[in-house]
Amino acid sequence: MKPKPFSMIREFHLADWFTLGNAVSGTGALFSMMSYLATANVVHIHFACGLVIAALVFDILDGRVARWRQKASALGRELDSLADVISFGVAPAIIAYGCGMRGLYDRIVLAYFVACGVSRLARYNVTAEALSDDSGKVTHFEGTPIPTSIVLVLMLAAAASAGALGPNLWFGEVMVGEHYFHPLVLLFGLSGSLMISRIRIPKP
Repeated sequence: MKPKPFSMIREFHLADWFTLGNAVSGTGALFSMMSYLATANVVHIHFACGLVIAALVFDILDGRVARWRQKASALGRELDSLADVISFGVAPAIIAYGCGMRGLYDRIVLAYFVACGVSRLARYNVTAEALSDDSGKVTHFEGTPIPTSIVLVLMLAAAASAGALGPNLWFGEVMVGEHYFHPLVLLFGLSGSLMISRIRIPKP
């Protein structure tokens, strides 16, 4: 049987369009950081950070709309996870890279941060049923949710506003062997570690 055009789109609920807004905002943040790397115009860092904030707004709204409409699906959950990987995993790491965390060890920590975010979302998806109460609502998170990386994004926006970029990043840079290392990147390592921890956080 020949598939109908746009048949997948017809399966989208209203909340799913907000989720796509999340993904598009995160992608826009990546483009903005590419523009910064090409032009060195700090305004692009602010655009990137602002788009991650917009992604967070969409992420909050998609959950509220789903509850309001009482429409939730496995498709929506997978969409949400994929969007969150872009907006709250990859985008903050690329913003950090653009702001100056470009040494070998910086990149290792940033890759670890993204891997932790991906692992956190995958774990949530496969354990959501086990974490649910009798009504089917998930009662708590295990590990900090990946959108908490917005704190790191706000920190980098403040650093950009203060001109603390590149070698002027807060806490400076350290030479380890033949490569530079920026201690500020350790906050990304901490954030990633908290995501994959077993800390229980009540879900609102």
